[in-house]
Amino acid sequence: MIERKHIHIGGKWVDPVGKETIEVVNPATEEVIATIPRCTPEDANRAVTAAAEAFTAWSNTSIAERVALFNKMADLVEKRGHELTQASVSEVGQPIRFTAPLQTGGAVDELKVMAENLQTIVWEEDVGGAVVRRLPSGVVGAITAWNGPLRSVISKAGAAIAAGCTVVVKGSEIAPLTSFIFAEITEEAGLPPGVFNLLSGTGPEVGEAIVTHKLVDMVSLTGSVRAGRRVMELAAQDVKRVHLELGGKSANILLDDADFEKAVSVGLDDAFRNSGQVCGGLTRMLVPEDRLAEAEALAIAKAESFVIGDPFDPATTLGPVISEAALERVRNYIRIGQDEGARLLAGGTDLPKGITRGYFVRPTVFTGNNSMRIAREEIFGPVLTIIPYRTEVEAIAIANDSDFGLAGAVWSASRDRAVAVARQIRTGRQRINGAPFSKNATHGGFKHSGFGREWGRFGIEEFTEYQSING
Repeated sequence: MIERKHIHIGGKWVDPVGKETIEVVNPATEEVIATIPRCTPEDANRAVTAAAEAFTAWSNTSIAERVALFNKMADLVEKRGHELTQASVSEVGQPIRFTAPLQTGGAVDELKVMAENLQTIVWEEDVGGAVVRRLPSGVVGAITAWNGPLRSVISKAGAAIAAGCTVVVKGSEIAPLTSFIFAEITEEAGLPPGVFNLLSGTGPEVGEAIVTHKLVDMVSLTGSVRAGRRVMELAAQDVKRVHLELGGKSANILLDDADFEKAVSVGLDDAFRNSGQVCGGLTRMLVPEDRLAEAEALAIAKAESFVIGDPFDPATTLGPVISEAALERVRNYIRIGQDEGARLLAGGTDLPKGITRGYFVRPTVFTGNNSMRIAREEIFGPVLTIIPYRTEVEAIAIANDSDFGLAGAVWSASRDRAVAVARQIRTGRQRINGAPFSKNATHGGFKHSGFGREWGRFGIEEFTEYQSING
């Protein structure tokens, strides 16, 4: 049992104003594994004030100083990698075989990428006789996600700090443990007091207090569309800049000449990673109508191959969803799919075989159409909808017929053909024939998926403003 009694403000671990706590539950066992402080608006005020006081000095540090600090933080994350991985598996439930390389290892990589990209950004240039500068946006309120809690903190707070901003982070109250460890790492690395401040608590109590604070210049949120709307509404009252990374309902287009065996397998791996709790998951699989039966057979076999169970077992490939509420939501969507007339190919609402506790969902595959709720709404669980199409033009239209625009993929024997299709899809990211993501490229979306970008130099530039000096 872990008890986190303090919050990180102004470079120190201090008592929160209130005495209430929040319980952290292991989704695989349903057991309480930790308690954290339930912060108040008064705590938010203390943290924002500390960040504001630290801003002038930090914003004037050299790029070389920031590069050195980011490389040191990367080394410390790597040094504490086992501890971070254990905490993440316990609080999120993603299998350890994926958490170690993707979450913990990915955090190390992301910090190093920031250090590298800091040196590639054009911070000042001559333009038509004027000097145009990039300046840090100011004090940033960062409200982070539970599904990749360490990566989310680094993508937001890390990029903002790299840009010269100071930050107040509200780590997810559902999966907060890695954010506390990262706060310790920033201190050990030598980040000046007040540059990184960490609060724990709920969105309505602490998140909204951060967003509405007069000294906060910019807000960055990863969360639901509903949460994004609320942040925009509150931030608009004081005309604050907002960066939103929200949901997705991404299409995976298999063209008629694609390697279906590979495309279906990789597609389901992507859709069901972290038990489907990823904003960019490829949860709509578009296949040619005359190859539908082939795709269905491959999808059934793949779905039935997932190993469900203890996330700490290296053999496990599918863990639980995050909470009892999430479990019921996903099951309800499966029932909705059946009620809408979608054909259930694999999975369903029953508990997986041999599972007696934990919030586990069977990997579920439907065949349906793009008008169904299971094809239009973000389920955030291991549920995939296969959608047949007749022509390439129709496939592109189906892919674009969504309220979301975060990610997508195209498969073809011809890379040029796949790229030509990808260029017609209105999303922030496209993946060709299963290619890996570049951490130097961008992550972010269109429409209800939000606006602004993370990763690489683009993520750092997101937290800057332009100034021109003429004469």
